[in-house]
Amino acid sequence: MDLLLIEDDGMLGQAVEIGLSERQFSVQWVRTGAAAISESQRAPYDAVVLDLGLPDLDGSRVLSALRKKGQLMPVLVLTARDDSSETVKLLDLGADDYMVKPFDMNELAARLRALVRRQRGQASAELVVGPIRLDEVNFQVLVDEQPINLSRREFELLRALMTSPGRVHSRDKLEQVVFRNEQQVESNALEVHVHNLRKKLGNKEWIQTIRGVGYRLACK
Repeated sequence: MDLLLIEDDGMLGQAVEIGLSERQFSVQWVRTGAAAISESQRAPYDAVVLDLGLPDLDGSRVLSALRKKGQLMPVLVLTARDDSSETVKLLDLGADDYMVKPFDMNELAARLRALVRRQRGQASAELVVGPIRLDEVNFQVLVDEQPINLSRREFELLRALMTSPGRVHSRDKLEQVVFRNEQQVESNALEVHVHNLRKKLGNKEWIQTIRGVGYRLACK
């Protein structure tokens, strides 16, 4: 799950980055509002964690700018202001949830997963397509109820395909999901991961290649 973290405090930002990375999030951390707005345009994210107290722009202005630019991903606000009027303002600006500092890392991760599921129309933390079951919380994949071991990249690739089974996912979009922050990616790297994933799933027909476009999951 790809997360944009907007936090200027070094100690808190590092703690959140490490804590969420340990809970299977892929975290991109920026420290200013301007950098956040720029980064949100550069790559798609599943969710945003936004601190209000930024050095250049107030977090509410960053939130408003994201929404005006058509960014629809869930935004969870971190605030030291336990103020109901402030909360109402943030929710009306487009925030999806908020937490008051200090907060529990497990609760933060659970809230983010719930926000992403809600946006995707998922009722639970599991994705199920045919005989494939993917558990986002425990980073586990079962095929016919038998566990298989996937690398992080294979897991992210499978999850992307399972979010919209039957739909064609473009090569560019899948590369962004799998290789988000990597500067140099071999031209055939995605094909290698698709090949390995097909092998581990045990049926090469489940992931179909749409020549010149991308891939789709077609198991029932």
